[in-house]
Amino acid sequence: MTFSAELRELTGTTWNAAVGHRFVNEIWRGQVEPAVLCTYLVQDHQFFDAFVALMGATVAAADRLEPRIVHARQLGLVAGPENDFFARALDALDVPLADRTDPPLLPPTVGFVELMDTARRSTDYASCLTVLLVAEWLYLEWATRPDTTAPDEPLQREWIELHRGSAFETWVQFLRAEFDRVTAGLEPADRERVRELFVRAVDLELAFFDAAYT
Repeated sequence: MTFSAELRELTGTTWNAAVGHRFVNEIWRGQVEPAVLCTYLVQDHQFFDAFVALMGATVAAADRLEPRIVHARQLGLVAGPENDFFARALDALDVPLADRTDPPLLPPTVGFVELMDTARRSTDYASCLTVLLVAEWLYLEWATRPDTTAPDEPLQREWIELHRGSAFETWVQFLRAEFDRVTAGLEPADRERVRELFVRAVDLELAFFDAAYT
């Protein structure tokens, strides 16, 4: 079993609770209440900067040219279409400027920013990969329901579409392969550190969905 598969199995209960969360089920029906969607997107937008910085750190920390190029290309996509989505979505939901630039941060948001910043500051490729992998892999899973039609509601449909499809699947497959390659040579103490990062990231994903309903 690969290390990524081992960690996916280790966090299975929490991971599955996030993938099958009430928020996910409602967004697939296009029925997330506006107040809940506002809370979710406002909070998500607050760690977008940390996520972009983490991706930049991953570009710098990569140990080979080929993966560095893949990371750099994906960073460009995140800085483009996904960033544009936030601007349009927050406009459509009439979110005040103060809530876009300096809202009160919910605990899972604070935790995510801290986790991303910890991985970024480490300048350690394995650590950066770990946090990226959880964020992208878990979202691919909840946004992929082959037997379900995406909703007509435009914002909720677009958020699903941003996290699925062949290009996004290829990106996640790349992250898994890189993670397994890089962690294969780690010392036991370093593998344990990566394990702790992975578990923490999955816990925060579930808590973030829960927090949208506070």
